[in-house]
Amino acid sequence: MIGYSNMNKAIIFTDGAAKGNPGPGGYGAVLSFGDSVLEIGEGKSLTTNNEMELRAVLEALKQVPANVREVEIYTDSKYVVEGAKGWIFGWMKNGWKIKTGSDVLHKEVWQELATLLKKVKINWHKVPGHVGIIGNERADVIASDLGEGKKVDLYKGSRKGYKHEIENVSYDEEKAMERSDARKRQSLKAYSYVSLVDGVVKTHQTWKECEGRVKGQSGVRFKKALSEKEEKEIIKDFKQGS
Repeated sequence: MIGYSNMNKAIIFTDGAAKGNPGPGGYGAVLSFGDSVLEIGEGKSLTTNNEMELRAVLEALKQVPANVREVEIYTDSKYVVEGAKGWIFGWMKNGWKIKTGSDVLHKEVWQELATLLKKVKINWHKVPGHVGIIGNERADVIASDLGEGKKVDLYKGSRKGYKHEIENVSYDEEKAMERSDARKRQSLKAYSYVSLVDGVVKTHQTWKECEGRVKGQSGVRFKKALSEKEEKEIIKDFKQGS
């Protein structure tokens, strides 16, 4: 649990979303300072997830009152946290260029953020995404809905009148572990891909082949196999379920 009564401290939850990456997207943030809560967000017709994650932090920090000296930021973006805590210093020394000589991606946003980072002490909290952290889940809803062009009623008012229990920053550790394992699995080289379309199971050596078979089809199944043994288990499962 975290407290919200310190007028010199703010807590921020942020998230960004993009469909298609690049594609339509949005950002969302929930800020709490003193006894006030403020939600912000905006949609964009063509963007990336990283841009929206970064924009969420930048726009939230712009809303922090001048008397605030310390900010807790909860984000699931590795790009934002590692950029703000490390990469940004090298970029500034190199004139906002990367090693290849080209400009840093989203340079203007990073430059604005660099200025704001000098004004307050930031405590970064890199948290798992979509595991039940209430503030981040609300920020995700704002970002996703605005990215889809939906109308979102953004709250501005007293903490007492805010319906989300953002003091609670606990999360489902089992779900977080599952997501971590899924990401690790995704990065491993595939032995094959197995697809089920219209009751027929096929194996593919590449994802492109598998995608070509399942894309645009309804009621299909497909899965990555990491070994010959796992491939056989998937085929058996698909045949039993078809």
